[in-house]
Amino acid sequence: MAARDDPPMRSVTASPAYDALLAGLAAQRCLILDGAVGTELPDEALSAGPYDEQMWGVRALATSPADVQAVHRRYVDVGCDVITTNTWGLATAVSSGDGHWLEVARRGVQVARAAVAEGGREGRTAVAFSLNGDIDGAEGPETIRLLTRAWADEPPDLVLVETLTLVQPTLLEAVSGLLDTGIPVWMSFRRCRHGLCGVYGQHWGGPEGDAFGRAARRFEEMGLAALLINCIPPDHVDGMVSYLRDFTDLPLGVYPNLGYYTTGGWQSTAGVGGEEYAAMALRWREEGAQIIGGCCGTRPEHIAAARAVLDGTTPGRRRPDAPVATQDATAAAPIRRRGTPWADERGWTLFPLPVPDLVAEGTTATPTPASFLVWQYLFEHTTGAGRRCLDVGCGSGLQAIQLALNGASHVHAIDVDPDAIRDTLANAYRNGVADRVTAAAVDLFPWVPLERYETLVAALDQTPVDPFASAGSHRPVDYWGRSLVDHLIGLLPDALTDDGEAFLLLHSVLSQERTSDLLIQHGLVGEVVDYACLPFDPSDQVARVEGLSDAYHLRVARAEVMVGYLLRVTRA
Repeated sequence: MAARDDPPMRSVTASPAYDALLAGLAAQRCLILDGAVGTELPDEALSAGPYDEQMWGVRALATSPADVQAVHRRYVDVGCDVITTNTWGLATAVSSGDGHWLEVARRGVQVARAAVAEGGREGRTAVAFSLNGDIDGAEGPETIRLLTRAWADEPPDLVLVETLTLVQPTLLEAVSGLLDTGIPVWMSFRRCRHGLCGVYGQHWGGPEGDAFGRAARRFEEMGLAALLINCIPPDHVDGMVSYLRDFTDLPLGVYPNLGYYTTGGWQSTAGVGGEEYAAMALRWREEGAQIIGGCCGTRPEHIAAARAVLDGTTPGRRRPDAPVATQDATAAAPIRRRGTPWADERGWTLFPLPVPDLVAEGTTATPTPASFLVWQYLFEHTTGAGRRCLDVGCGSGLQAIQLALNGASHVHAIDVDPDAIRDTLANAYRNGVADRVTAAAVDLFPWVPLERYETLVAALDQTPVDPFASAGSHRPVDYWGRSLVDHLIGLLPDALTDDGEAFLLLHSVLSQERTSDLLIQHGLVGEVVDYACLPFDPSDQVARVEGLSDAYHLRVARAEVMVGYLLRVTRA
């Protein structure tokens, strides 16, 4: 990289063990970080903990510190330059019965130091205090202040903030607070070349260009001592070191997972033993990694094998091929860029769903879930093809336009709102069917059909109204919510051709018995061709109607829903 002025640095008090790390970096030796602690603990050390504890085992510091020390010691014995305290998620993972979390924090450092001393590597193996992303929150500054007090007598050699994801102003504030302690700070992120990455290899962030790289440069300017990638599958690590090197001169490292946690226990990555892990570690080193270790699922034998092949190597400058998006943690196959589109049995595309392009302005009613129930039926059955159609209560034209798109010879749309007529005609033009759609402002009550239609569609308002809570108008108050529906049913014999069909949306807060009686009275029959549960906010008037008839709505858990029935009505 091009030479540049060194950024201002905070005052750091380095321990002899941390000085040894700096000397190793200066000599271009690969620093070896330890592997997992939680997934190495015996079952009895984890059995009393909650779900998350099965992976991290933080409570073992309080309940079984000897087991934690034994795991640390195995990593010390394979020659790790850094071992990490078993304190990830400490402030939230330790229950009140295990003692104050600050006491457990002190014990975390003490247990790690004891393992280093037992292994005879004092001054050569550094102890890193592990923190997670909880410091990036409202309690972060206070947590850091309290930890500073906990470290007063026996500080760690460095602080490692792990499994971070987002870079937010609050994180920068937390990092600044940690740097103010004078202890060297390393940071590690769940990141791959696709952005945010999860433990199963899932990508949940959108494209962000070089934003993370620019953040790395910002961390360097603040005084961060090293930047790493961790807690993602090993095949997602490739390319990150070379990517970050374009932005920062910080020491860079990787320590991925080997497997993932399930409700059935820890599932190790199949077929990855020490030799295979060493081969991957060598690949990361060739890319320029200066610190290499392991996260969950990695064992001392993996770290030992990696250390053996990395001894005597220098960081390379290899650049992997451009990354290809993968679908999950276990399969690295690229997503197919071409394939069979999702379509129905007619071959009509379903992704994206071809809903008509609509605008609604002024007082025009916008489509509701009930409207979309009717639309979906029309779309799926190509209703109206080759027929003369009428859309009653057209709103913004959703049904009228779909009938025309289905191949109707002509569609006439009516609505009491002049704004709806204007929008329906405009939307017909937007969707290329203006030559087959006409519209008129019509009040349904005095309206007399001047011609007959082969297909009629209506999704009318059906709201029961309390007469004592409503302002007077020239229309009768709709106590039952049926006025428009009942009037339209009475018009159907004159509006339909002999072989005509009407598709009427009926809500369950309207009586089925009353609807059936009206159909019989007018020489009609109806059958339910579709239905769906619709969101609903019941009123006191709805309760009255339901108490006086067979009308109903449903309460499912805390959700209030009514059922929308699409009725196909024909002559008896």
